[in-house]
Amino acid sequence: MDLGIQGKRALVCASSKGLGLGCAEALTAAGVNLVMNARGPEVLEAEAARLRSEHGVEVQTVACDVTTPDGQAQVIEAAQGVDILVTNAGGPPPGSWSDWERDDFIKALDANMLTPIAFMKALLPGMMEKGWGRVVNITSQSVRAPIAVLGLSNAARTGLTGYVAGTSRQVAPHGVTINNLLPGIHATDRADSLDSGVAAQQGISIDEARANRAATIPVRRYGSRQEFGATCAFLCSQHAGFIVGQNILLDGGATNLTM
Repeated sequence: MDLGIQGKRALVCASSKGLGLGCAEALTAAGVNLVMNARGPEVLEAEAARLRSEHGVEVQTVACDVTTPDGQAQVIEAAQGVDILVTNAGGPPPGSWSDWERDDFIKALDANMLTPIAFMKALLPGMMEKGWGRVVNITSQSVRAPIAVLGLSNAARTGLTGYVAGTSRQVAPHGVTINNLLPGIHATDRADSLDSGVAAQQGISIDEARANRAATIPVRRYGSRQEFGATCAFLCSQHAGFIVGQNILLDGGATNLTM
């Protein structure tokens, strides 16, 4: 399918690996020029070079931490005029409600709620002026079904979801859509970290922890960054202009809901 976005320009945050890289790969395959961001410059530059070579697109890189004011300023300056925004940031660590203090919540809110809001506030006006734009926020399945040990993530990402619910309806008349992608477990570093924690807690191997988690997913496997990226690219396409303010689960059926 021709997504109709060849020649568009996108900012994809945290895109040197994992789900962000999957989105960057799918967008460049559709002919989209990129601004890629990540904290580690070496991996970021290597992936940018690969995407330029494979797809013949322009790829600009900004190595910084977008959860800081300075990092946000760098990325926003590089991304002025983009047509597409994909926000993404690693989730806070798991833990127990009794261990988290105010500073832990502030850090989670900065990374997983306030940072994507800052990017939307900075870049939405340009999209609205052009009469076309797409925003996709990578959040989590925990927005629909909270995960007890991920209370910091539950709180911050649910706050972002509420913001998007209102804002998406305000910008939709200008040809701009905002939607959220809610991943379940995918084969990423984040999954490895969570599986390592479970393995240590239960005294089993990481492979056993991974197999046990996969057994709880109806498709009996983890998702891939490629299928996640393909869904993101569709939401960024010309065909998705009637999808507004939605929270789309990509979890292999793990979240047991009727609606």
